[in-house]
Amino acid sequence: MDRSSRKVSYGYVEEKDNRSGKGTLVYYDTFQDVTDRQLEEAALLAAERSFAKLVLYPLHEETAKRMRKSPIEPYYKRVDRLFEWREERADGDTIIVENWEGRRKKYTPIEAALRHLADQYPQPMFLYVSPETANSFASFHSFEEWIGKIRLVLTAPPPDAHPNLTTYRHRWEVPENS
Repeated sequence: MDRSSRKVSYGYVEEKDNRSGKGTLVYYDTFQDVTDRQLEEAALLAAERSFAKLVLYPLHEETAKRMRKSPIEPYYKRVDRLFEWREERADGDTIIVENWEGRRKKYTPIEAALRHLADQYPQPMFLYVSPETANSFASFHSFEEWIGKIRLVLTAPPPDAHPNLTTYRHRWEVPENS
């Protein structure tokens, strides 16, 4: 504890630290089939665990097509919906809609997205993903490198976990309200 004295002007009031928490919860998804209730659950989880930021990271169509083989809505429609949802919330200043993939307008590997997020937002980083996305991520060769740097929070228990997910079971969790 610092016991040195310091001089301040009369009436000085020390500013409190504005950061409500530490770390970042990144919701990495296409957001095509995500309901407002699921977004609320993510915001509630971020508030319960005192994360500094909740980052909504919508995937570009090219990225989503490579991760999933189903049709996808245009990127701008999904992002507009996220912005509308954020504007309706009182704590919208702690929720960020990341549009880095929208500016790139092409396929973005998850490794590049994670590097970008790690550079932009406070650490530690928790990746909030669906079981399907977690299985896809676990199948990539860079999974072992990244799972040591981040933690996964799954929206639901995986019905058939990838062997890498099983190996690194201590690095991911499913919240109790799921």
